[in-house]
Amino acid sequence: MAAGKPAASRGYKRASSVIVDPGGSWSARVPRGERVRIVDLEGRQAVDFLCYNALDPRDRYNAANTMKMAESVYLNAGAVLYGEYATPLMRITASSCRNHDTIGGCCSLEMNWLRYRKRTHSCRANFLHELSKFGMGEPDIVANVNFFMSVPVARDGRMAIADGQSRAGDHVDVEALIDVLAVLSNCPQKYNPASGYHPTPVRVETWVRRAGGDGRRA
Repeated sequence: MAAGKPAASRGYKRASSVIVDPGGSWSARVPRGERVRIVDLEGRQAVDFLCYNALDPRDRYNAANTMKMAESVYLNAGAVLYGEYATPLMRITASSCRNHDTIGGCCSLEMNWLRYRKRTHSCRANFLHELSKFGMGEPDIVANVNFFMSVPVARDGRMAIADGQSRAGDHVDVEALIDVLAVLSNCPQKYNPASGYHPTPVRVETWVRRAGGDGRRA
């Protein structure tokens, strides 16, 4: 069942739109007040996401700080992504899919081999590729947000990557609260349900304020 076409943000206009292939990646410098929209075109596709203070990349997304302030291991509309120094980096302004993951991290060649005895492309490799464009590397990869990925946690603390709940057309909007570097990997994982065992493309859009726009949603 399709989620429908995402509505435009009041006071904003779309500045760019790109299809990110299965297993592909994307990054950009996003000025304060601009938004990134990620659209899951076919559903059940995990998107690994990191962001950094553009003026000081050491101030990068911090999962623990974000969970403390959200008072949840899941992220939904209104949640703020906090940095290493408690800096508010980005805010989820809208989401048609609930409970984005904060604890599963990214897949890597090493973990895929350990878990599945398969050597595969990975989100970690995608992060390295995109971060290299900004003069960054391995030390800058931290536990990331997984948009659209389902990671239920049981009462006894057990967790697992489960079948994704997102539908075709589901989207999430993230607004820069300061100038940030935004980096994402369209997860290539084939050996667990993170991407439905069949990775699919996503669309990434950037939205800028219209002249005189107030940025509020309709």
